Amino acid sequence: MVKPTILKFFNYQHLPEKLQRVSKPFHDMAHTLVKELPENEESQVALRKLLESKDAAVRALVE
Repeated sequence: MVKPTILKFFNYQHLPEKLQRVSKPFHDMAHTLVKELPENEESQVALRKLLESKDAAVRALVE
């Protein structure tokens, strides 16, 4: 799979340490999916849903 532009939204290094601990596993999983899955519509959906989940987890710590 070609490196999708969505991967930039999984970067976590800029976050405070507390948020990094929650965000990093999503970053790692996103990169695993890109490496292991074929490039197709379903893999794009998987990445998009993973991003939604990561965003919700980070927001849960911010509230």
